[in-house]
Amino acid sequence: MSEKLILAIDLGTSGPKVVLFTVNGEIIDDDFAPTGYTLLPGGGAEQDPDEWWNAIKIASQKLLKRNSDKIADIEAISVTSQWSGTVAVNQNGQHLMNAINWMDSRGAQQVKKITDGIIKIEGYGLSSVYHWLRRTGGIPTHAGKDPIAHILYIKETMPDIYEKTYKFLEPKDYLNLKLTGEFVSSFDTMVLHWVTDNRDINNIRYSDKLLSLSGLDRDKLPDMVDASEVIGTISKKAAEEFGLSENVKVIAGTPDVNSAAIGSGAIHKNHAHICIGTSSWLASYVPFKKTDIFHNIGSLPSALKGKYLITNEQETAGECINYLRDNVFFHKDALNTVAPEEYYELINQLAGESPPGCNHLIFTPWLYGERSPIEDNFVRGGFHNLSLQHNRRDMIRSVFEGVAFNNRWLLKYVEKIAGNQFEYINFIGGGARSDLWSQILADVLQREIRQIERPLLANARGAAMLALIGLGYITVEDIPGKTKVKTVYQPNEKNRDLYDTLFAEFLNIYKKNKGIYKRLNS
Repeated sequence: MSEKLILAIDLGTSGPKVVLFTVNGEIIDDDFAPTGYTLLPGGGAEQDPDEWWNAIKIASQKLLKRNSDKIADIEAISVTSQWSGTVAVNQNGQHLMNAINWMDSRGAQQVKKITDGIIKIEGYGLSSVYHWLRRTGGIPTHAGKDPIAHILYIKETMPDIYEKTYKFLEPKDYLNLKLTGEFVSSFDTMVLHWVTDNRDINNIRYSDKLLSLSGLDRDKLPDMVDASEVIGTISKKAAEEFGLSENVKVIAGTPDVNSAAIGSGAIHKNHAHICIGTSSWLASYVPFKKTDIFHNIGSLPSALKGKYLITNEQETAGECINYLRDNVFFHKDALNTVAPEEYYELINQLAGESPPGCNHLIFTPWLYGERSPIEDNFVRGGFHNLSLQHNRRDMIRSVFEGVAFNNRWLLKYVEKIAGNQFEYINFIGGGARSDLWSQILADVLQREIRQIERPLLANARGAAMLALIGLGYITVEDIPGKTKVKTVYQPNEKNRDLYDTLFAEFLNIYKKNKGIYKRLNS
């Protein structure tokens, strides 16, 4: 009898990965198709949901064509996707406008209105802090990048769209709608709308008080289920588009931060994971709800039953490497330079030729504002202490180190919430393909770094593991044993003093210049 399979779909900002897994968590094959995004004046960032769907079909069809003998063995589909996005759909499931993605900050003013007050803490009204923190463990961010901000922005500036909207869905839930026809989300997915009562991890529900404070309509939000629950079977139309049986089940699924946490294998409170992709985060599971409002970090309900996940995000990490490629080294202009196909391999090689500390060149990776450990929509990145003695090798390595310094800044506050120093940190995402970046993280963070095998597929692995839990093939405690470590990196003590010095100056760059950033970008 053939082994049953899971088709995992991971929709990232740059496009979807589709992966076939066995019920033992082994990867059979994978594929990818690219998507784009549009940046708009005033902090807008949008994507076309039709482009998402078409890219998923293209990648899936290529994958399944190569594995046509295994199509009949696919038991379920599990979707994970970028988090903190908003798709407005009508009752027929058609999107009414482009999706607003996680980078969009146009709703900042709307959020400030609903969280204002006479007496303020960190810019929030005291009563707002009380009501939101008490129930959710967090509060809508003033950066305006949460779904609550997206929806309020649509409500105020596009009232016709708001009126026609049947449901506002996260990207993952929109894809599930396309797969099944069901308008449904999961408890862990909806927490960034900041209208759920998360105090009882086993009884998360929409809060009437927070809905009233926010001005959101409950009827325009989807019902919620557990992330590992089967929400239905694939529709006839979707089955035909993908070439699958109509008996294939669809799992509720979870957003990228949660799927990455599962796929990293770090599921215990004395372990953590770092994901470096377009953005980055540092997360760990804890058994309690706790918030650090001053650093925009909190433990929120996770996709694993009974567990909270310390959640945060840093806006641009791996995207800084892409920025160098697309806007500095190989921009499409009169110089007519073209990036080599082996760009990532070559920049790793060049960065390795620069000494630790890059001859005291410091890069700050705040190319699109920042969320954690400081919420600052005005801060911007740059190379600091640049001189005629520095070269391209130094600049590239300084980007690697700058992202590591940003994670070290975050680590202090994540470990404070966790209540312990992490024994080790599992490293996933595109950045984890770099041996050099792995060692730099170990040196800068002064923690053991475990480079996970096939790190780009960690989100898809997490989605597949969630499906296997929901279908009864594995338990949560089986996850670490099914996560393979490629290499373990220990901190190089020879670099400790150097990185301590540079990190202190990294912090000073923000402290001394944040007023300038605000004046230039507000």
